[in-house]
Amino acid sequence: MTFTVAIVGRPNVGKSTLFNRLVGRRVALVDDQPGVTRDRREGEARLGDLDFTVIDTAGFEQAGAETLPGRMRAQTETAIAQADAVFFVMDARAGVLPDDRAFAALVRKSGKPAVLVVNKMEGRAGESGRLEAYSLGLGEPVPLSAEHNEGLPDLYDALRKALPDKTAEAIEKADDERPHPIRVAIVGRPNAGKSTLINRLIGEERLLTSPEAGTTRDSIAVDLEWHGHQFRLHDTAGLRRRSRIEEKIEKLSVGETLNAVRFAEVVVVLLDVDNAFEEQDQKIADLIESEGRAVVIAVNKWDLKTRAPGDISKLREQAREKLTQLPKVPLVAVSALTGEGLDRLMQAIIDAHAVWNRRIPTSALNRWFEDATSAHPPPAVSGRRLRLNYITQVTSRPPTFVVFCTRADAVPDAYKRYLVNSLREAFELPGTPIRLMLREKANPYEGKARRKN
Repeated sequence: MTFTVAIVGRPNVGKSTLFNRLVGRRVALVDDQPGVTRDRREGEARLGDLDFTVIDTAGFEQAGAETLPGRMRAQTETAIAQADAVFFVMDARAGVLPDDRAFAALVRKSGKPAVLVVNKMEGRAGESGRLEAYSLGLGEPVPLSAEHNEGLPDLYDALRKALPDKTAEAIEKADDERPHPIRVAIVGRPNAGKSTLINRLIGEERLLTSPEAGTTRDSIAVDLEWHGHQFRLHDTAGLRRRSRIEEKIEKLSVGETLNAVRFAEVVVVLLDVDNAFEEQDQKIADLIESEGRAVVIAVNKWDLKTRAPGDISKLREQAREKLTQLPKVPLVAVSALTGEGLDRLMQAIIDAHAVWNRRIPTSALNRWFEDATSAHPPPAVSGRRLRLNYITQVTSRPPTFVVFCTRADAVPDAYKRYLVNSLREAFELPGTPIRLMLREKANPYEGKARRKN
């Protein structure tokens, strides 16, 4: 394990439930009665692509050092001292209590990076407690329901932010040590054929299918090997318009689908050939683009269509018109029922994953940048010329670039779109979001007094 996180908080806020969720099995006893956990317990945790050691601790109580609660508190203080970071857990429904404030101060005093976890946020009852949590001085609260498996992607992001170096090292080490399956989420509207597609890929009736929409509720992960490549496929519940979601179980299913998208590397948007590219499909594309995932469009039930020459080209043209947020997204026609087109789909997933991970050499990037800005210089704003100095790629997954310039806030959105589209064309980056950020170069003379002659 590359780093350690201690879970702390007052009694009965859900620390052990979170511990069990992170280690993937029911290890720590959980009960409504406070004080069930007394000793600190360690486990091997998994959150997204992060492996680390997690410590469950006894609930904080203010008590004398020689008493049982006092010795339990000492165990917790030892866990904080041993940890690289702390998950400070509070109960959103109870709000901030005096014990929360006392021990939040202890966590701050330790100097360890802390993530403020506001647990029991299912429903709306905990919203006031989440807002109160800001008063603890531990930063942005992370809303979570450990019991219902909601909010883990936000916890992942907060942990990456709290321990940027150690989490990056953990991901790199994990990639070096074990074969890494490509994580693929299959999403779409209800009854598009997502479960049938996965069953056909793995060659068995692993997932329940039915003509009735809404058969799938949980996000189910299935492993697949295809031509020497490893995949982990996530079947998901169909995404309907929010106005049509009424039952609590469907709301939970939608939450599971969103989690699958956030933890995926490639998302396959499965469309029904008879009603492709409807409004809900466009909203699903918006979600995937905002999460920065690689995308492949699969048009299903191709075996039921009366085909004519040029049908695939027409579908691709529709995709360009309707899914403007995903330029040049790969599109494959398939039949989950007969298996037609599935080899092309799997190859498209591999190609999209490679693009999503691509890094462009800085020299090639700046040669392109010089040509692009020379061919179409940035406009003058308020009579003043904008200077774009150079560009660098700061990360992949998705490809993310920073342009250093003057007056970053004055660069028009249209010009940023021009740069992104030119980047995509020049370096062949289809089917993946591209992030472009602008930063102003530091002025070396700023703050210095002007020399008198």
